[in-house]
Amino acid sequence: MRVEVNRIIGAARLARLHGTFNVVGGLWPLLHMRSFEAALGPKVDRWLVYTVAGLMVAVGASQLSCASDPASTRQARCLGLGTALTLGGVDLVYAPRGRISRNYLVDAVAEAGWLLAWASTFVRTRPAATPAETAVPGC
Repeated sequence: MRVEVNRIIGAARLARLHGTFNVVGGLWPLLHMRSFEAALGPKVDRWLVYTVAGLMVAVGASQLSCASDPASTRQARCLGLGTALTLGGVDLVYAPRGRISRNYLVDAVAEAGWLLAWASTFVRTRPAATPAETAVPGC
């Protein structure tokens, strides 16, 4: 049987960092669309930008609230992994095709960083050794 152990301190800190990143990133187009478009290219469907931005603020706020409760860090991890995988995937599929600015590839790198950071909060322990396994040196 494998046991998952949550590194609560690391996961809580990561939830705060990633939550802040998502809130700030979500607020950016809501507060100043002109600078957002200057950095990432003009947007045809601003309603879609506003929708995704609002969702990013909500996800980030959820991560921040999970960070204060050690029992909720697993939920923060799920949000973090899901968000980073989704945004990074969209960046990697649509930026090379020219559907979105190539500047989104910078975000893809950031999202890969979040994926690696969240993956590091998983700690797997080996199954408990049986008496027969402990009797053989080197196993």
